[in-house]
Amino acid sequence: MSELIGTALLLLFGGGVVANVLLEKSKGMQGGWLVINFGWAMAVFIGVYSSVHLGGQGHLNPAVSIGMLALGKIASADLIYYITAQFAGAMLGATLVWLLYHPHFAVTQNADFKMGVFCTAPAIHNPLYNFIAEGIGTFAFVFGVLCISPAAAKMGSLDALPVSLLVLGIGLCLGGPTGYGINPARDLGPRIMHFLLPIPGKRDSDWSYSWIPVFGPIAGALLAAFLYGQLMP
Repeated sequence: MSELIGTALLLLFGGGVVANVLLEKSKGMQGGWLVINFGWAMAVFIGVYSSVHLGGQGHLNPAVSIGMLALGKIASADLIYYITAQFAGAMLGATLVWLLYHPHFAVTQNADFKMGVFCTAPAIHNPLYNFIAEGIGTFAFVFGVLCISPAAAKMGSLDALPVSLLVLGIGLCLGGPTGYGINPARDLGPRIMHFLLPIPGKRDSDWSYSWIPVFGPIAGALLAAFLYGQLMP
């Protein structure tokens, strides 16, 4: 439940700031990339803080959980519970954003903006380099998480404030090529909801790209866990 609630809050705030900036007649319309990045940083803060407060680990991200599994920080039998809760939370959070901004979806003409509320898309479509970008971004995230607080890393839990600042830095510095999904649940769960929800004037959900923000982050997380394990046995 802590992973589900934390991930739902992550997507409520994160998807919410994108909707606020992109959708027509929103008071935050055209707030820009900086606002989106700060919003996502706050989304990570409230999601992780809430999850840890409720007694969980605050992963909110299958790539993080897989990285922690690779380092022996969580039991292999528990991984399915982490990932299931994360995907369910991401889908719930995306649905809440849709309810919150429902009238604004109806008046927004740009179908790409509507999809952008739910999931990421590359600035330049190039599967190889898009995969590399997601891998590098997630490597920086997971390795940074492991280094931020040794005590928290050993427990498998995360510290909310430094992790949120790390996400802000990744967004500002590394997010340009793909919109920094760096989280399979954050991207695929809401993408499924974009496909399922009755959003007027929506486009296809870009399934041909959908595998990149899933497997790129997993590859980056495993590389980060391997390197951390070699440096800090």
